[in-house]
Amino acid sequence: MSHHQGKIAPQFFVTAPQPCPYLAGRAERKLFTTLRNPDASQVNDFLSLRGFRRSQGVVYRPSCTGCTACLSTRIPVDLFRPARAHRKVAARNLDVTRTASAAAATDEQYDLFRRYLDRRHADGGMAEMDAFEFAAMIEETPVRTRVVEYRRPPDPTWDEDEPALIGACLTDVLADGLSMVYSFFDPLEDRRSLGTYMILDHVEIARAA
Repeated sequence: MSHHQGKIAPQFFVTAPQPCPYLAGRAERKLFTTLRNPDASQVNDFLSLRGFRRSQGVVYRPSCTGCTACLSTRIPVDLFRPARAHRKVAARNLDVTRTASAAAATDEQYDLFRRYLDRRHADGGMAEMDAFEFAAMIEETPVRTRVVEYRRPPDPTWDEDEPALIGACLTDVLADGLSMVYSFFDPLEDRRSLGTYMILDHVEIARAA
């Protein structure tokens, strides 16, 4: 980090080209900087407006030669109006309850994370993450971060007596909204469209705030 006009200005780096995990035959590069400084929250807020995403103590965005296919999406919640398909997703999840807590990993979250990866991203870059790496992803944060959990009622046919965890999202609280850092959900709950539902619910959280 370097100082400029009394403020800490981030120093950026670019990774070496690697095979793109999304587009065959393409190379991926990332522009990144660290958040290891007293102004981590302000830097994260500033860079989030410019398409950067956080991973533990690093913020990054794609910097690929000749390709701009990857884009961060920002939703202005005051202007957002759910479409008919969104309302259907919300209706299918009326029985889901949401809780938010400090960024602390649990065995229950990791079990759900592993089921999600094994079914949805078995060949992805995170497929080999163990419980310690998962805990680091959740807990190593220099900014204000929450874990938002989603649970459905217990199913007596499965001998459940407690609400079941079916979705979770690692969420940064920014100056002007929320950033969904990483979300995962029960791959057997396809009917609920949980990925979409968690986005819609975060829109409501941001609107209420």
